[in-house]
Parts: sequence; structure tokens; C-alpha cells
Amino acid sequence: MRATSPVTAGRGAELAVIDEALARLRASQGGSVFVLGEAGIGKSRLARESADRAGRLGVCVLRGRSSATGLTGPFRPLVEALASYSRVGGLPADPELAPYRPALARVVPEWRGAEAGYPESMVEFAEALLRLLVVLGRERGCLLVLEDLHEADSETLAVVDYLVDNLAALPVLIVATLRPESGAALDLVDAAGRRRTAAVLTLRPLDTAGVRTVAAGCLGVAEDRVPAAVVDRLAGHGGGNPYLAEELLADLVESGAVRLAPEGPTVVGDLVTGVPTSVVQSHAQRLGRLDPAVGHLLLTAACLGSRFSVATLQMALGVGEQHLFARLRDATRAGFVTPVGRGTDQYAFRHALTAEALLAVPAPPERAALARRAATALEGADPVLAEDRCRLVADLWTTAGERGRAAAGYSEAGRRAQAGGAWASAVALFERAAELAPAEDRAAVVESLAQALAGAGHLERAFALAETLGMAGADALDVGRRVDLHLRLAWDAVMAERGPDARRQVAAARALMPEPRGRGAGLSGQGAALAVVEGHLALLPGAQPGAGPDRASRTADAEQSARRAVEVAERAPLPVVACQAWHLLALLGRERGFDHADACLERMLAVAEKHGLQLWRVGALVRLGVNAFMRTGSSARLEVARQTARALGAIVLTQDTEGMLAMHAVLRAEYGKAREAVDRSLGATARLRNLSTHRYLLLTSATLAAHRGRRGEMDQELERFQRAGGAESFLTPVVLGLCRAFCALMEEDRAAAAAELAAVADWEAAHPNVFYLSGSHGMGPLLDVLAGRADRAAHRAHAAAPAAELAWNHQFLLLAEAVLLGREGRGGEAAAVLATVHDTYGALFPAAHHLGLRLVAEAALDDGWGDPVSWLRAAEEYFHTAEVTAVAGACRALLRGSGAGVRQRRAGRDRIPAAVRELGVTLREYEVLALLAGRPSNAEIARRLSISPRTVEKHIAGLARKTGRSDRSALCALARLLTAEE
Repeated sequence: MRATSPVTAGRGAELAVIDEALARLRASQGGSVFVLGEAGIGKSRLARESADRAGRLGVCVLRGRSSATGLTGPFRPLVEALASYSRVGGLPADPELAPYRPALARVVPEWRGAEAGYPESMVEFAEALLRLLVVLGRERGCLLVLEDLHEADSETLAVVDYLVDNLAALPVLIVATLRPESGAALDLVDAAGRRRTAAVLTLRPLDTAGVRTVAAGCLGVAEDRVPAAVVDRLAGHGGGNPYLAEELLADLVESGAVRLAPEGPTVVGDLVTGVPTSVVQSHAQRLGRLDPAVGHLLLTAACLGSRFSVATLQMALGVGEQHLFARLRDATRAGFVTPVGRGTDQYAFRHALTAEALLAVPAPPERAALARRAATALEGADPVLAEDRCRLVADLWTTAGERGRAAAGYSEAGRRAQAGGAWASAVALFERAAELAPAEDRAAVVESLAQALAGAGHLERAFALAETLGMAGADALDVGRRVDLHLRLAWDAVMAERGPDARRQVAAARALMPEPRGRGAGLSGQGAALAVVEGHLALLPGAQPGAGPDRASRTADAEQSARRAVEVAERAPLPVVACQAWHLLALLGRERGFDHADACLERMLAVAEKHGLQLWRVGALVRLGVNAFMRTGSSARLEVARQTARALGAIVLTQDTEGMLAMHAVLRAEYGKAREAVDRSLGATARLRNLSTHRYLLLTSATLAAHRGRRGEMDQELERFQRAGGAESFLTPVVLGLCRAFCALMEEDRAAAAAELAAVADWEAAHPNVFYLSGSHGMGPLLDVLAGRADRAAHRAHAAAPAAELAWNHQFLLLAEAVLLGREGRGGEAAAVLATVHDTYGALFPAAHHLGLRLVAEAALDDGWGDPVSWLRAAEEYFHTAEVTAVAGACRALLRGSGAGVRQRRAGRDRIPAAVRELGVTLREYEVLALLAGRPSNAEIARRLSISPRTVEKHIAGLARKTGRSDRSALCALARLLTAEE
């Protein structure tokens, strides 16, 4: 007979849900289905049937299982799922995955050569995995089957939680099984069900008909050939549980109560007396029928968990391979265990209940002795406890009742998890260690737990634990380590922009530190770390209320302390503190000039490279790249920094860099490139909760609209920016100056532009100045000179500021210089300055340059210098092509006023209804929109407009974004409305 039934019995309704989900998957509408039920109820059968049905549809299927064994490192089921696919077809080499390969090296052994040099966050890794699943499912969809989620590690649960919330419009379906046991997995499922982001199926016991189907499948006969007495016995004693029914049936056959014959099974014994009263008794009887050596192997394997490695089992038993595999073959034939996959050394018990039932056979003292012998053998055979054996041995010592040795094992496993960035697992392991550790060891364990909590983002719990470590008695931590802990937590709070919490941790650290011996006393290592934290804290919003000399003096003090700190940190050495100090000095040093700031960043880079601090190295490269763009207008160095971040696997840092490059593309009038960069990264930053870059991308999108004179679109994007928390950010000067003021100039509204720039100046007077391209140092001074609000002295002061050397600002300051020279009657010099502007910045910032030509030409006409007619014609041509009608019209008006000829323009924009023209809809986009009224296909629109279907698709995407219509049907309705009005 078969050990398991090949038929999935009694699950028609559940399979209908799976079929519906697979149908949606084929339409690139993903989702999640969670299957709940007690052990043995049929969750794995349903998962297997789901995978089979998906496979028949051509869906890419990945399968992985969590394990109750200690050998379950972070992402165990995900590693197995990807391995199940790569063994068959290999993993894709899609270039889209290049930025994510280092992060994915955690779960893809083939990519270990590109492994990240720093522990990326769970959301970074989850986004990387999501991108991989999307690529795998691009053609026909991807099904990820995860079994026994209740046994999953914390990292896997965090990834699943992320995936569940982000699958709706992607070709990825998750089917996951778990027991309805209290814990993080069930909490995840309950929350997903409440959010309606997943379907939740609860498997009920089978009825008598379902049990009969299971029995018939095992016996290989028609259902009507199964004796009624057998069905009644299985249904009554198995409780409708398919696994228990199979186990009870196997025992009936093995004991001889049911005889198998060609004509069908028959009852030949007393079913009541022949059937054990419990599954444990059944397993005890079956175990007793085996060779004692095989029984000992099974009991030892059960101590290792429901799944175990051959190498680990061999160490625990201390036997040779020949004897080991002979016993494993006997255990497999007896139906207790089975090999897992191909090309692995993994075996698994046929069901999780099998291992649990076997462990219940020996009495507690015998079970403890088994665990003790296994732990001792593993430590003797592998003193380092490589791979995941550290956690396994800790579990064994727990079963053996050795609390101290178990605590030490969990602590070491926690440190290993922490080093690999598996913060959630580290927290769980340190918590377990803290429960078991003796009093004299507990403080050190709790210290590690507090650090892990901070790394996992649970700052409140970390702060609370830090306070408990100061209590008197055996649980107290020595003063020096308490100071280190408070400083570490203070830095974490600063990075999270939690100023009040950071200040409390700083105060706690300072209260514990000894007073300096004198004014000339040097900083200690802890003093250096404290100075750096306080310096960064001074730059946080709300840390320095008000403006004026008091703030300036505190900034100067922060810079002086940072310089002393960097000397101590480099001498100690304390490389992380040194990088923190150089970063602070670079921020503070911008007021002195960008040469000074770059010198600090170069020192930060040198320290990071010397000590292998990859994340700090990339951070230095990014900041150097930003400064290089601001000084020269070239993004080359920032592009190199992005590639380095990608190679490292620093996904969030890569996104930050791409956001900066997108804004640079706006300034360089590379609008298509900017739009593509924003659209590529906006969704990913939202999923990753990388809110700072998400806000920056929204602002970049608004600035893109502003620089094209599209106020309606700009306002829409700024509203999204405000909803994302932009109102309270340091980006306000960019909103007012680079965005709103520039848009006003594109509308020929200089008064509005001046008002926006005045608001920039007011904001910067009351807050730390961290942006230098918002208009105060370039565009604003030019408008002031044109309006007569600034004279030569005021202009000289602006030109002497460090921000004047930045390319974007310098072009406007040179234009202001030309205007002043023209007014002073030095027309030749003024024209030469304008020629310099054209040669240096004309190709670099074309939109800003032609706007400058339009503004300066008016002054040149009044003052009689240069060639304003040719400048106006160049500007009119540029802005007509760019569909910035207000500026193009102003240029034509000035040309007419000067007596010059004006080219006739019939662009057709007057045919665009004002309601959509104000949203920035172009003429071509409106032509596409008008055709949508008849609901034609993209191919038909392309044929009628003589463009490609791909171009039609891009225009429709642009229309959806600009009009706020989320789908094609809504656009068609709008088209019908507009054409009806015409």
C-alpha cells in the first residue's frame, strides 16, 4: 500500500479559490492565499496540488518549506524555493536584476560572488526578491509556495509581509501554509486578511466520504472496495485528519488486522483491540518492530527536528557512512523519513507529527540523555559549530536541561545573525538567551539584545532595556559598556531623526562619563563618539530653535568638537566614529567653500577604504558626486557612485543616488531621462518605505513640471509631496525656489517668482541651510538686478559667497554681471560675459540658459548693448519647441517691439481644451486622447497618427499621470466628455 494517498480529498471549495487566483495570475494580477489547519489536516497536499495545477498552466513554480529544527537560518524557505527552481532551469540573467544581485546573494548561492558588503535592511532584500519573482513570472506568472510558515524565521516573515502588500498588480502569487498557532506568522495572516490583501482558507476535518477517499488512495482500490468497518474506525479515531487516517491504516495493515489481497482489502482481526489508542502508541509499536540501531537513528534524528542533514546526523551518531545510509534506507522503507530533493544531503520526516510522536515515545529523562549525547557529539566533531549548527546545539542543550550552555549557544547564534544583518533573528535568539542565562551572564546578553533591537528598528524597547542595565546587583552592566550602549542608541536615534530620544541618550551617556580633567584635557574615545553625535544632533530640525549668533556659535562649537573627535578616532582607531566626524565636518564646512567640504569627504573616503567600511565608502562617493555636479554640472562622478552602490547591493543608497540624478536631469533639461528615472524608482521607494527619497522623487517630478511651465501638473505633484510628509522637511527651499519660482518665470510672472524667492530667504534665515540651488544664490540675485533692487555692491557680495561657484548659480550671477555692465555703459564687456555664459552653460543647462537670454535681452534692448534680437529668436525657438507658450510669446512680443521680424507660429495648442491644457497635456497627447473617445486599440491609434504603438503607450501613460485617470476606461470617458463639449 501507499504511505500517503495520491488524491486530494474533500477540498473542492479550496481548490476553486486556488484556480481563481491562478486565473488572475495569468492576467498579471497577483496575490496571496494562506492555508491554515492543524497538523496533518492536508495543508501540504493542497499546496502540492496548487503547484501541480500551476505547472500545467506553464506558471513558474518555486517551493520552499520552513523547519522546526535548529538548522534554520534566515530565509530558509526562500533559499529552498529558489534552489528548487535554479536546479531545473537556472536563474535569469536579466539586466534589470543587476542592482539587486548582491542582496539576493543571501538566498542564491550562485550569486555569492556579488554578496553585499554590508547587511542590507529587510525591506531592501524583500524588494530585491520581489523584482526577481516579477522577472521569473514575466511570461506566464510565478507561484511561490511556502509551507509551514509557523516555523519560519523572523526574516522570512518580514519578507512575506512585504510581498503580500505589493503583489496586486504584479504576476506573482503566494500560497503559504501554517498551523493556526499563536505567533508572528498567524498575526501576519490575520493582518493581511483584515487588509484584504490575502485570501485565508481554513481547512476543516474530512467527513466520512473524504476519509474513504483517502483510504482508497492508500490501498490503491476503488472507494467502494474499502471495508466499511475500516472507514468507520479511521474516521472515528482519526478525527477527519488525513495524516492520522493514513497512519492508523498503516498500523492496521502492519499488525495484520487488515489483509491486502488482489480482490481487495479484508478485515481479518479485531480492529478495536488491534488499533493503538493514540498515534504515539502507534509510532512506539512501529518503532519496536525495527532494528534497534534504526530506532536509535530515528530518535536522534527527531531531536534534530522534522528535517535534518545527513552530515549533522552522522556527527550526532558518530557512525560511518556505510552504517548510516544502511539505517536511513531502512527508516525510509518503513515510511518514517524521505530524502528531500535531489543533490542535497537533507532528509525529512514524512510529516512534522512523525517527529513529534517519536519524541513522545521515550520518557523525559531518556529524551534529555539523547539530546545531551547529540549536543556533546556535535561540539566534539565540529568545535566551531559551522553553518547553522550553533542554534541546533543550543536547542539540544535546552532539551537536555543545560540552561547555561543553551544560553551561551543562543548568544553566539544571535551574534552571528547580527553580523549578517538578520536583526529580527538576532533579537529572538538574544531573548531566548536572556531567559536561560544565569544571573552573572545576563547583563551582557541584555546588552546585546538592546543593540539588536536598535538594529531591528525597535528603538523604544532598546531604550527601555538600556535603562534596566543600570540597576544595582548582578544584572548591572559596567559603566563603560553602558556609555557605549547609550552612545550607540543616540546615534541610531539621530539617524531616525528622533531628536528628543537622541538627546535623552546623550544625557544618559554624559551623566556616566567622568568629568574632563581640565580645559586642555583630550577627548577619550567615548568623548569623540559623543561629540560626533551631538554635532549631528545640532543639525536636526528643532534642535536649534531660532537663528542668529547663538546658533552660529553652537555650529562653530560643533565643528571644533568634531575636529578634536576625528583626531582621537583616527588615532585610536575608531573608524566608524572617524567617518561620522568627517561627514559632520563636510556638512558644516560647506559654508567655507566646497573645496573644504570635498577635502573632508576625501578623508572620510580614505578612512572607509582603509578599514573596509563599504557603506561609508559609498556614502562618501555619493556626497562627492553631488558636490561635483553642483560645481561643474557634470553627473559623471555621481554615476560612478551609483554603480558602486549597485555593486555593493546598497539598494536604498542606490535609490537615493538615482533620485539625485533625476533632479540633475531636470536641471539639464533632460526631461525624458528625468521622467524615466522618477517612474522607475517611485513605486520601489514607496514599497521600501524609503520616505526621504520617495519625497525627493515626488518633488523632482513637480520640479520637472515646473521647468516645463506646467503649473497644474506641478501642483498635483506637490500635493502628493505634501501628503508624503514634505511640509515638515528641509526641502522647503527647493519647493519655493527651484520649483514654484521657476514655474512663475515660465509663466512670465516675475512678481510671483520674486515672492517665492523672498519666502525662500525667510525660511533659510530661520533654519540650517543645506540646499544651495534654491534661488537665493543665483536666480534671485539676477531678478533683483533686473528689477533694480540690487546694485553692484549687493551683487559683489553674492558673487563672493561659496555658493557662487556652483554651476547652476554661477550662470545666473554672470547674467546679472552682464546686466550691470550694460547699465554702466560697458556694453562690450557685457556682451563678452554673455558669450562666456553661452559657451560654458548653454549646452549644460539649456532651459535655464534660454530663460536667461529672454530675461537679459529685455535689459539689453533698454540699455543698447549686445545682440538681443538673436538672443530672443534663439529663446523663442527653444520655448516654442518646448511648448512653453508664455515665454515664447513674450519673446515674440519683444521682437515686435524692437522692430524685428517675427516668425508665424501655428502650433495648434489652441485646440486643446483649457481644462487639460493647464495640466500640461501636449498637442500630441491631446490627439491621442481625442481618439480614445472611440475606444480604438493602440495599434489603430498608431496607424491614424503615423506613430508607433509604443509611443502611443507612452502618451497614454502620460495622460493618465497628468489627468489623474488611473486606467484606460477613465481616459476614454474623459475623451468622450471633451469631444462632446467641442
